[in-house]
Amino acid sequence: MSTRSPLDGQGMAIMVLLCAIWGLQQVELKAVASDFSPTLQIALRSGLAAVLVLGLMFWQRKALNLRQNWKPGLLAGSLFGLEFLLVGEGLRYTSASHMVVLLYTAPIFVALGMHWKFPAERLARLQWLGVLLAFAGIAVSFLGSGSQPSASGSHVLWGDFLALLAGASWGATTVTVRSTSLASASALEALFYQLLTGFVLILTGAFWSGQLTFNPGPATYASLLFQTLVVSFGSFLTWFALLKRYMAPQLGVFSFLTPLFGVLFGVWLLGEPLEPGFVLGTAMVIGGLLVVSGYGWYMARRRRRMARVL
Repeated sequence: MSTRSPLDGQGMAIMVLLCAIWGLQQVELKAVASDFSPTLQIALRSGLAAVLVLGLMFWQRKALNLRQNWKPGLLAGSLFGLEFLLVGEGLRYTSASHMVVLLYTAPIFVALGMHWKFPAERLARLQWLGVLLAFAGIAVSFLGSGSQPSASGSHVLWGDFLALLAGASWGATTVTVRSTSLASASALEALFYQLLTGFVLILTGAFWSGQLTFNPGPATYASLLFQTLVVSFGSFLTWFALLKRYMAPQLGVFSFLTPLFGVLFGVWLLGEPLEPGFVLGTAMVIGGLLVVSGYGWYMARRRRRMARVL
């Protein structure tokens, strides 16, 4: 039986790079939104990445177990598609900084879902405090942005709400993968179901909502290349490889870096303002994420220290 190693310097460096990529993706979508609708771009990147994943499975001679996995695959893919439909629509109203912070509340929803589904993964009292801190931070962020209209005349609050729903949908996707037959499927197969179903749903949503803007040019093609090869294909496969090598709780602690990178890139590259209420709310959300995600790592380290003393 294979064992996973504690996180080393190489693993930490790769995780920091992944968090920077995940923080940049929303900023990149927002940066070219006037020439390339976010919803259409997300659909195309999902479809192209699905083709790449299928090609990699063929090269590695890994077959799809459709008889056992097509139903949970369809459910997980539908939730994946809903998540990014909400992301694409939300970016029309809110900033990339707001989007990435509220989207990455997903670990909180995962923890709540796993608490409900699996008795062995029930939240400890300290983790419940982390959940409350994160949701209090969300409330503070909403109060800080609710009175600020976007350029389209709608309120940022609506985009923030869609971002939060996207985070909940992402959390539901993870719980679905963990609690169905997809848990025993290969990472490539689970990712393929999500990308393919997401492509169909998101592209349908783009047509239905009229989000079909595409003005060919270096910026739009570079964005699609980055979103497909780096985000949807490269970063996800790297993440799955890390999960096979290192302890998952230690990797999860790094999730707090992604919102930080998203805010920094949004301010630096897009000139997005930093509202005091949003900064405070972000700090509370990140603090909650650290408590919930880092609790298992902390307890494991504590048990090892006590074992050495005894």
